[in-house]
Amino acid sequence: MRVIVVGGGAAGFFGAIACATAYPQTQVTLLEAGRQTLAKVRISGGGRCNVTHACFDPAALSLHYPRGGKALRGAFSRFQAQDTVAWYAQQGVKLKTEADGRMFPITDDSETIVHCLMQAARHAGIEVRTGAIVQAISRAENFELELKSGERLRSDRLLLATGSSPQGYQLVKSLGHTIESPVPSLFTFNIADPQLRELAGVSVDLAQAKLLLPDQKPLEQTGALLITHWGMSGPAVLKLSAWGARALHNGQYRAKLQVNWLPQQSADQVRSLLQNYKLTEAKKTIAAHPPVSLPRRLWQYLSDRVGISSETRWADLSKAAMNSLIQELMQGLYQVQGKGVFKDEFVTCGGVNLKEVDFKTMESRCCPGLHLAGEILDIDGVTGGFNFQSAWTTGWLAGQAIGKA
Repeated sequence: MRVIVVGGGAAGFFGAIACATAYPQTQVTLLEAGRQTLAKVRISGGGRCNVTHACFDPAALSLHYPRGGKALRGAFSRFQAQDTVAWYAQQGVKLKTEADGRMFPITDDSETIVHCLMQAARHAGIEVRTGAIVQAISRAENFELELKSGERLRSDRLLLATGSSPQGYQLVKSLGHTIESPVPSLFTFNIADPQLRELAGVSVDLAQAKLLLPDQKPLEQTGALLITHWGMSGPAVLKLSAWGARALHNGQYRAKLQVNWLPQQSADQVRSLLQNYKLTEAKKTIAAHPPVSLPRRLWQYLSDRVGISSETRWADLSKAAMNSLIQELMQGLYQVQGKGVFKDEFVTCGGVNLKEVDFKTMESRCCPGLHLAGEILDIDGVTGGFNFQSAWTTGWLAGQAIGKA
């Protein structure tokens, strides 16, 4: 049996290794268009590689995917985050869990994961070829691949794991598949407020962000929020960008963002704090003496936003100004006027229509012998290791099935 894997990323490598390990007699060749394999693995998590997330219940794990969660629910019952941790442990790579659930190699170095996958591929006898650009694929009795170099390769089975590349989409369309149009996911929000941008670097550990889109139910996420030179970022915003990816694209990245900077307190509790300060700190200025646990610069910006001058004392805070301040702290509105990118870990929503794939084996329902894994599928997760987990899962399932006689 000859198997060719197109795409030398996480899903492609994992699929090739799973196939070659389960079926040692199979001849497995992995083709990577670029000069280097595992490019995204190398840069993920700031060079540390966020391998997976410490969520070991398949049903709970599937809830972190704006697109593809339902299809992955069954897939995760066969290979989930716990299996990923166990697989790497078998290869001698230990993972650690951080406070937010993200899992990294204990070395904090993505090269540990790259080396592990390349070594596993070598041990399994996989031929890895870089600079191998596939231009066309035809299907008769078997698959024939035409490379840019003019070389032609034949295989009995084929695994496409080309990520969200236009060339990969063209190849899979030529084999009968339909593509859900790709649009960006996981990005920061551009907010044209010079005063806000002056706070670049200020962060809040817990904020509630709500995306208000026309003709659509508001989307809501809670988590850390970071102010940047362009607007807002951090897990709360990145998760919102993933869940709202298509709607934001359709609306040309124009929307309202409502932020509650104090999600763990009620409006009555905040009012009580302000009234107490009005009595006990009467002679002190409001801007310099915040009653809530927010970074001082952020507090000053929010009080300035509702027209409270830097000289106003707590004793002089009017009832109307207090109401405005509470509103700003708990329901502040910001105009999103575009998107930034999230580092180099660019994630796309869109890809092969999931109804055209059997998620028990990752085999195409349109083209027998073709299997699909990773970001070529219309699957994307929120930030935190979830996109890699879907790559390991779909790659493993494809690899287990593709070598079967």
